[in-house]
Amino acid sequence: MILHEDSSAPIVAVHLMYHVGSKDERAGRTGFAHLFEHLLFQGSEHVGHDEHFKLIQNAGGTLNGSTWFDRTNYYETLPSSHLDLALWLESDRMGFFAPSITQEKLDNQRAVVKNERLQSYENRPYGLAFETVLRIAYPEGHPYRHPTIGFMKDLDEATLENVHEFFDLYYGPNNAVLVLAGDIDTEDALARADRYFGEIPARPRPEPVAVPAPSLEGERRETIADRVHVPRVYLMYHAPSFNDPEFETADLLTHLLADGKSSRLHRELIYEKRIAGEVHAFIWPAESLGMFFVVATARPGVSAAALEEGVLESVAGLRGGRLDDEEVGGARNRVRRALVRQLNNVGERADAFAHAAVLKGDPGYVNEAFSRYRGITRDDCASLAEGLLGSEERIVLHVVPVE
Repeated sequence: MILHEDSSAPIVAVHLMYHVGSKDERAGRTGFAHLFEHLLFQGSEHVGHDEHFKLIQNAGGTLNGSTWFDRTNYYETLPSSHLDLALWLESDRMGFFAPSITQEKLDNQRAVVKNERLQSYENRPYGLAFETVLRIAYPEGHPYRHPTIGFMKDLDEATLENVHEFFDLYYGPNNAVLVLAGDIDTEDALARADRYFGEIPARPRPEPVAVPAPSLEGERRETIADRVHVPRVYLMYHAPSFNDPEFETADLLTHLLADGKSSRLHRELIYEKRIAGEVHAFIWPAESLGMFFVVATARPGVSAAALEEGVLESVAGLRGGRLDDEEVGGARNRVRRALVRQLNNVGERADAFAHAAVLKGDPGYVNEAFSRYRGITRDDCASLAEGLLGSEERIVLHVVPVE
């Protein structure tokens, strides 16, 4: 449990993060963690259907949940006078949810998730791109190979028994981190949390999933046709994980490439060569393996091949020591500014504590991150760029208009 006092506003963030995500799912049972993100808002033994939303919103609060490769989180931000309400709701669905998982609820939320997949993947422009990249990047059976939302066939075949087994294995107090951040008194908040969560029995701790590092042995590429107007190019490189000492350097490289109008990809591809309409670079900070993406959308009339050539030329410019202190300093300032903005919000601060605790086992990382980025030098960036972006081991995906 993590407690963080901040009385600058009379609000409190209650953040419960379970150490379970799509990587913990077995073959043939994908999408379960995301399915539970929906199910856990459908009421528990003492909370009626949709009452969780109504109770928090009627108290003037906001709430949501999200699922990723390595974790699932549920969170509320509400007036601090209603802290007990949030603690009761979260503890009730941790300790008293299993009896409420009925076939009717499973069928209902399965349909919701399948519709979400249709809208966000199959029927959305470029919607299958990241799923395709993961399939190319990882071998059959790898924990990071399938999308968080899962596959239609697996959702269709999920049984009530399967769902109960998954909940019993992963949604206990020994596999979760509770964060209370905001207008609290530490001793009082600890006593309140113990009142609501203390009697929930621990369960056997799930065995961690082995996540082998893949070897691409060269470039892998694919082209998919979609109902889009212009091509888009995706490059993905295997990168330092969130737990790797070089993670911050890799993250800084993404800001150097595509954060702001002065960044390299914006300057070279959008303004100088005029071959791209949008450019993005980012790293997925997964627990066991990082994924470094560069994504560029072409201007009308520009082919995917021409856009890829331009992207690779710009990326190659980070190698061979062709970086100057001013460019690195600008990217360092931008990433640290983003970090400050994130930590100014009590809800996002609670999220940062939870991520650091669950994925790193160290909530104190939140206090160290700013200085870690400050210490990154031009030589650090050049060295990592040479090894990370200089390799031919990359995934290349072209999404092109249907002819």
